[in-house]
Amino acid sequence: MQEQVLEVPEVHCGHCVESIEGAVGSLQGVERVTVDLESKNVTVGFDESALSVDQIVAAIEDQGYDVGPAGSKLMQIEPKP
Repeated sequence: MQEQVLEVPEVHCGHCVESIEGAVGSLQGVERVTVDLESKNVTVGFDESALSVDQIVAAIEDQGYDVGPAGSKLMQIEPKP
């Protein structure tokens, strides 16, 4: 099992938690998902042979939330010229 922590800055209430946990939890390969309102982090334990981080990010974004800097797809560093 792989664990990924994603920052979701717009998480602020119980409805947010339910939306994200429901969407991510329904993905095949997810073993557990927790949303922490205080830290605004989503922690996902999943089978990396069945699911990618990009698919998890897409499920969160489909619920209307942006995935912040901890999301691997937003951590790209541009090379200096």
